[in-house]
Amino acid sequence: MAPAEYIDVTDFSFVMAALCIVFAPLFWNVVARWEHKTRVLTRLFGSPYTACYSVGAVIIMLACLRSYCFSEAMKTQPKFEGMLCKAIYYAGGACIGLGGLFVVSSFFALGFVGTYLGDYFGILMEEKVTSFPFNIMNDPMYWGSTMNFLGWALMNASPAGLVLTAIVGVCYKIALMYEGPFTEEIYQRREESRKNK
Repeated sequence: MAPAEYIDVTDFSFVMAALCIVFAPLFWNVVARWEHKTRVLTRLFGSPYTACYSVGAVIIMLACLRSYCFSEAMKTQPKFEGMLCKAIYYAGGACIGLGGLFVVSSFFALGFVGTYLGDYFGILMEEKVTSFPFNIMNDPMYWGSTMNFLGWALMNASPAGLVLTAIVGVCYKIALMYEGPFTEEIYQRREESRKNK
């Protein structure tokens, strides 16, 4: 098989997976910025916490849909025989284990509200989180999630899974280009308002 024959980018499952991967960070960035600017969800739900929890629940559902579509896309595409070996399978398992550690430890360090964009709802943390895993890398939840997809693709010997993982990484990188500076600006404004009091 030629390399192009391992990945059918016109396959419905592949297209759906790619769309879900792109849509998820686009959704939460657009909704969070809109909420930060308008506070419509806070008014609708009567509380910034309830609004944040509701958006967080939608983000979790989108993540489940994305994972399902990713899995389905790998099932409909050919496996690469060269990846069907124990070393690659175990490397994939290691990626999932390490990625899972980064995702779970990030969640515990930030809490639900910190994980699901609470600062955009006006729920700001008192100080920057510097405990594990933030003491060894920036944005460990994003990169841990990417590692999970990479591990999943490796364990399934799936070239399509590797391409979809690359899309995940690119989408997260783009999201961080917008999220990072905006979040810094939110906290900088708070510090300036505290100084002016």
